[in-house]
Amino acid sequence: MLGSTYALLGIGLTLIFGIMKVVNFTHGELYAFGAYMMYALVMLAGVNFLVALPLAIALGVLLGAALELVLLRRLRGADIDTTMLVMIGAWIALQNAEQLAWTGVAKSINTPFPAAPLVLGPVSVAWNRVFVLVIALLLIGITYLLINRTKLGRAMRATFQDRETAALMGVQNGSIHTATFALGSGLAAAAGALLGPVFVAYPSMGDLAATKAFAIVILGGLGSIAGATIGGFILALVEELGAGYVSSGYRDAMGFLLIIVILLFRPTGLFARKERIG
Repeated sequence: MLGSTYALLGIGLTLIFGIMKVVNFTHGELYAFGAYMMYALVMLAGVNFLVALPLAIALGVLLGAALELVLLRRLRGADIDTTMLVMIGAWIALQNAEQLAWTGVAKSINTPFPAAPLVLGPVSVAWNRVFVLVIALLLIGITYLLINRTKLGRAMRATFQDRETAALMGVQNGSIHTATFALGSGLAAAAGALLGPVFVAYPSMGDLAATKAFAIVILGGLGSIAGATIGGFILALVEELGAGYVSSGYRDAMGFLLIIVILLFRPTGLFARKERIG
């Protein structure tokens, strides 16, 4: 379950960095935004859980598009230091806005799934975790199809390869950047909307998620959707093994230790691709 949501985070971040060359420090807050939107829709507005999920993802897409239009479009062509400072400011502003809106108290989100787990022989799994895995894999598959089988995806890949040539061929770089940031933001919000009901929603929940997203992108290789997907599952597997065989207190440390070891031997990541995304 965690591997699939980690993959969503990694794919969203690698799309944004690969196409826009922007280090998206707001990625974790978009993850938290998805969780809080599920809380608002399900617990406050009384929306059906299965209806609230796509609505929360759509709101994440809209927030990402707004951030690109208001902040990043004005900075197109600016040096990377300026862009990073602006994104760090946006990250802090979003986190404080969440603190102000929702207070620091953790919010739980009810789900419609039965309390009794799904039993498969000696293995028992909670139904909400099965749901998270299925939906996350579905979203990963849809993203692959979008990137590799649609006109928008071809334009994204062309922009990644050579934005100047793509522009000469009629690709509107501005629109592609907005679509890319919106898509990446939607995937981050989807991860939060899926995991918020499994755990709880709280203002700083995006900090560790963002750190893991950056680690997944570096592990899988910048610009590789396949690398981000596999990297997410590898990180989750190592965390679970570390928690089970070493200590649950070292869950996060074990994953980052693996990343350090891999990068010592493959500094570009496991699946780095310079020529294209996908």
